[in-house]
Amino acid sequence: MLGQVNAVANLAVKDLGRAKTFYERTLGLREVDHMGEDVSVLKSGDTVINVYRSDFAGTNKATAVSWAVGDKIDRLVDELKSKGVTFEHYDMPDTRLEGDVHVFGDIRVAWFKDPDGNILNLINQ
Repeated sequence: MLGQVNAVANLAVKDLGRAKTFYERTLGLREVDHMGEDVSVLKSGDTVINVYRSDFAGTNKATAVSWAVGDKIDRLVDELKSKGVTFEHYDMPDTRLEGDVHVFGDIRVAWFKDPDGNILNLINQ
């Protein structure tokens, strides 16, 4: 039923202007629509992410958005670090850390947060 329809990620933020700066300038997404002063629709690949103002911003303690970047993960981590992004380091079983990238066998993942604490990641798949 829904398997043929694109899904949209929704990210709550406290300060929409600050969030737009992060998503556009730091991550390279592009605003394609907005709804007043409360919602910015940002293009990422063939999908969009709705970034919206909410008093509940930053309360999600799980990964909110993942980007499958293939073998570009190390280069993108370096590029984001050069733009001031700080990567998270988690202590997980059967995982080793190579710089800022967590390695689980063939899977490589790097987690970081937006200015409101939403957890985002890059994965090599």
